[in-house]
Amino acid sequence: MRFNRTLLSTALVVIALVVQVCVLARLQLPGAVPDLLLLVVVGLSLVYGHVAGALIGFGAGLLTDLAPPADHAAGRYAMVLCIIGYLAGLARPENGRLKSALAPMTVVVAAAIGSTLLYALVGALVGDTAARHVGLGSLLFTAAVYDLLLAPFTVPLIMALARRTENDPLSEASGGDVTSGWLSSGTGLRIAGQRGGLRVKVARNRAARAGRIKGVKRL
Repeated sequence: MRFNRTLLSTALVVIALVVQVCVLARLQLPGAVPDLLLLVVVGLSLVYGHVAGALIGFGAGLLTDLAPPADHAAGRYAMVLCIIGYLAGLARPENGRLKSALAPMTVVVAAAIGSTLLYALVGALVGDTAARHVGLGSLLFTAAVYDLLLAPFTVPLIMALARRTENDPLSEASGGDVTSGWLSSGTGLRIAGQRGGLRVKVARNRAARAGRIKGVKRL
């Protein structure tokens, strides 16, 4: 990966891990813990693609495995996030544009459920049966709900930052940013933009008419 990708990815992963360990994990919510690190991996994968998504997921998961208070075998979550990052990167649109929030929301839900299932499966292979005692169904439901509620406040920002560090022309074009569909879907922002454009056109027409009238008076 390029230097700017590596720098941004490292910074976002470290920040997400600190927030998750120090804040989200201490909320004592029923069921699963909101996985901010997973959302970072998903957001970056939707911009950078599947190869970079797998690398970012592996690095983020390995850092989680080594960070205290880790209570599982090292490499377990690294493998899970590596697979999730790869699969999320495959959902990246070819033109880099998302017309609605449906696609990233679907990816977030699938990633939350998939990561929980993979983590429980790997745990079962190594003899960790904690998911059975907690209840796998409850973990799947709460993980999907928590991550879906947290996603609108994190994933669009992560994708926008990734686009800007890439110096992608789509991020500067009007309506061409990969997050434009998410931010404007159901919010009325697109309508506001259209109204603003109409106001500019009306102002330009008035200025042009005023110029023509002044020209006639000079004649």
